[in-house]
Amino acid sequence: MESWTIRHFSQANPPGTGQADVPALLRRVADSIESLGPVEVQDLVMHTEVTADGPWPSLTVYFHDAEA
Repeated sequence: MESWTIRHFSQANPPGTGQADVPALLRRVADSIESLGPVEVQDLVMHTEVTADGPWPSLTVYFHDAEA
């Protein structure tokens, strides 16, 4: 049986003004994925926390190193 280790990170916009800006969050996450080098993304999960400043979305990215 083949197996591999899955890695992950979560990311959100800074708290306060602009924290609910989903397009900005997606750009931020895309930049982070690109900075990892060759990886294969397995899943993206969006969460939204409700704060005193309003909704605060975050994304968790599950990935593994691309096979050479």
